[in-house]
Amino acid sequence: MGDTLEFNEIYQESKGSWNDGRLRFSKQNLVYKSSKTGKVDNIPAAELSQATWRRVCLGHGIKLATSSGHVYKYDGFRDTDYERISEFFKANYKVELTEKDMCVKGWNWGTAKFSGPLLSFDVNDSSVFEIPLASVSQCATGKNEVTLEFHQNDDAEVSLMEVRFYVPPGPADEGADPVEAFAANVLSKADVIQATGDAVCVFKELQCLTPRGRYDILIYPAFLHLHGKTFDYKIPYTTVLRLFLLPHKDQRQMFFVISLDPPIKQGQTRYHFLILLFSKEEELRLTLNMSEEEVEKRYEGKLSKNMSGSLYEMVSRVMKALVNRKITVPGNFQGALSWAQCITCSYKAQSGLLYPLERGFIYVHKPPVHLRFEEISCVNFARGTTTTRSFDFEVETKQGNQFTFSSIEREEYGKLFDFVNAKKLNIKNRGFKEGMKSKNNEYSDSDEDQHDAYLERMKCVCSCFSLFPPLSRPMSSYMLWLNSSRERIKSENPGISITEISKKAGEMWKQIGKEDKEGWDRKAEEAKKNYEKAMKEYRENGGGSSTPAKKYETTHTHTRGGWWEER
Repeated sequence: MGDTLEFNEIYQESKGSWNDGRLRFSKQNLVYKSSKTGKVDNIPAAELSQATWRRVCLGHGIKLATSSGHVYKYDGFRDTDYERISEFFKANYKVELTEKDMCVKGWNWGTAKFSGPLLSFDVNDSSVFEIPLASVSQCATGKNEVTLEFHQNDDAEVSLMEVRFYVPPGPADEGADPVEAFAANVLSKADVIQATGDAVCVFKELQCLTPRGRYDILIYPAFLHLHGKTFDYKIPYTTVLRLFLLPHKDQRQMFFVISLDPPIKQGQTRYHFLILLFSKEEELRLTLNMSEEEVEKRYEGKLSKNMSGSLYEMVSRVMKALVNRKITVPGNFQGALSWAQCITCSYKAQSGLLYPLERGFIYVHKPPVHLRFEEISCVNFARGTTTTRSFDFEVETKQGNQFTFSSIEREEYGKLFDFVNAKKLNIKNRGFKEGMKSKNNEYSDSDEDQHDAYLERMKCVCSCFSLFPPLSRPMSSYMLWLNSSRERIKSENPGISITEISKKAGEMWKQIGKEDKEGWDRKAEEAKKNYEKAMKEYRENGGGSSTPAKKYETTHTHTRGGWWEER
């Protein structure tokens, strides 16, 4: 027997819907990765305390319990998988994989048993059904009755709204009320959001783009409270999938994006992303509503009682510590027109910014879109429909969905193409891709091997603009010096405004020695020569020609590392 066992198309139930994924057993741990969300369950082998094999609606399933009280259930196994898994568990986990049948009598009376995070309803010691108490949103009591309401899942075609349990009265000599005892057991593990005690900290009047408005954010240990003039939202940290910190194209603002599953709701509208917008110049002094000993014990150095800095840094630092997730930031990508780490484009007739990340793309902000590389089937560079000065970037997912980011300036083509090529994404031109043609295609394109003028022009223009992105002409010696000195001026003069930076820079430039200025003059002259050379090459390669060019076509295979690596 090998050191690992792997299974595809294994399902995990989530509030009434089935999410498929891959499950791997190794000597060190058990890892399950959802294909839909990319979320990873990592169960150390040392914590595994119980394993049960049972027949379920999707074939056979495994129920795993850990010493810390967590329960995991995975379905979709075949009957023939039992022997392999049982032997692997005995050899590596020292745990017996026991078989247990579910009760199918259909009786509606039995015994309610509370075991960790589960409420099990049993008949004759066989389980009829189990309720994950974390899915309970509300618990109400009445005379001899307890009503449970559940969190809803938009992906589920049929949802269970509530369940009522009749609890017979206990003997007269017992002082405890059995109804209240039942409700107390439910509430001890239920995901019922209640604001008990004071908030850890409060951020006042933050600008929120999605949902739109100004909101106060109250940070509690288990959830955040989004309080606005019209709507209130309580968001458990368990629903937070990812955190993003993205610089705006103007370099003066920052986006902080919180990805949610399930989303927050406002009427019929679902918000899968919470997007906050900050000014880089806005500062904050923050004091947590806890003692220094409590802060150190709970957050282990990630936070301190008194903190100060930029507002976006304070919010992201607090959220990272409480949610316990890494913050995703842009990688090494830089656009051609402004050296920004994003590209201006449109999606569904709304203008926004597309950020190429190390493991995916994210578009902000209306509507927000996050696409992981592992769920992308192919990408396509298409001609703009209204003008030759722009192009469209199309992304198709393995589920068959298509996202079109349009009106991208053609100067960005080279940078974006190099990025997706480096990430080994499958690139195609719809209708011309060689890999889509059959070997017996009698109507193949006779111009396949001709020189691609469109590609050459695009590369030439992009190289020219990558040299001088802010302008279409080379910078002066003063501007070259200013760009290299701007950060130093800001660090030496905290709180200085943009107009004051220009004034201060002018004074410093006058005081620079003759030799230093001559050095910057040489750099400016060299930049001018490079610019003239690039423009000459551009014109020699057909720059400005209105003749339509053949579409560029290429194919790359998308290969990535281990599927079990966490996003």
